[in-house]
Amino acid sequence: MHKLSLDFLKVTEAAAVASLPWVGTGEKNSADDAATTAMREMLNQVNMNGTVVIGEGELDEAPMLYIGEKLGNGSEPKIDIAVDPIEGTTPTVNGQGNANAVIAAAPKGTLLHAPDMYMEKIAVGPKAIGKIDIDAPLIDNIKAVASANGKSLSELNVYVQDRDRHKGYIDTIREAGGKVHLFSEGDVTYSIATCLEIGNVDMVIGIGGAPEGVVSAVGIKCLGGEMQARLLPRNEEEADRCRKMGLANPETALRHNDLVSSDDCIFAATGITENILLNGIKVSPEGNYLVNSVLLNGEDKQLRFIESLYLKNRIA
Repeated sequence: MHKLSLDFLKVTEAAAVASLPWVGTGEKNSADDAATTAMREMLNQVNMNGTVVIGEGELDEAPMLYIGEKLGNGSEPKIDIAVDPIEGTTPTVNGQGNANAVIAAAPKGTLLHAPDMYMEKIAVGPKAIGKIDIDAPLIDNIKAVASANGKSLSELNVYVQDRDRHKGYIDTIREAGGKVHLFSEGDVTYSIATCLEIGNVDMVIGIGGAPEGVVSAVGIKCLGGEMQARLLPRNEEEADRCRKMGLANPETALRHNDLVSSDDCIFAATGITENILLNGIKVSPEGNYLVNSVLLNGEDKQLRFIESLYLKNRIA
């Protein structure tokens, strides 16, 4: 896996650069199509036998890298891939912050194989490993995280996506004395930030997409944090799809090793627009692109911030 790290970095860089012309246009499908096409083309050049194990739905017609899609040139090694060509399509096309191209990969059979559906998630940094339990009441978890991080509840910073479905979480945290920081997009970004000394993010909790959950779980594993989750089928059809993918009990608690069971994993993200983790793409007066990315490797627990210059005459 380690030797493929730069290949996956090139994948997210290509997707981010391809999506830049669509920033601020309002054209979501065009942005998704550009990022997805660039990602697919780059992935198919990688020396691997890759399979998307969690991404967009298999039967949808929107631009996507779909669950079950085969990628790479067919050679060894066999790789599981979790992907979101644009995490934050809406802010991308609205010219707002919090948009990245992201991907995660690990050896075959080590990433959660599940449908594109809702997932409940809790993410924390290294100090709080072993202190969270998705089966426990939220109040117990926030108290445990505050204690692990050496903080009082009034000092605890919990990040929650600004959605109506999270009102119960928000009320519980605030009633306990904790601070709630709302964000509109950037589930993966803020989850990764729990493991870094940026933004003072103690905990991320909420309900969002399962693909973003698995991508986050890989990044957090690379950084020594912890994530737990639970799939939330909305109907029997979604529950049956889970069972067909090998999840006998679709709503069982998923511990970190259920999401990603190998340390030999890779996470890459490239900024499209400005966010807490990365700068967005900057265009020079000469038309060159300055691109910022983060690359994580689970085996050596290394984090690399990488700045790349794409010259105008080399940009497709």
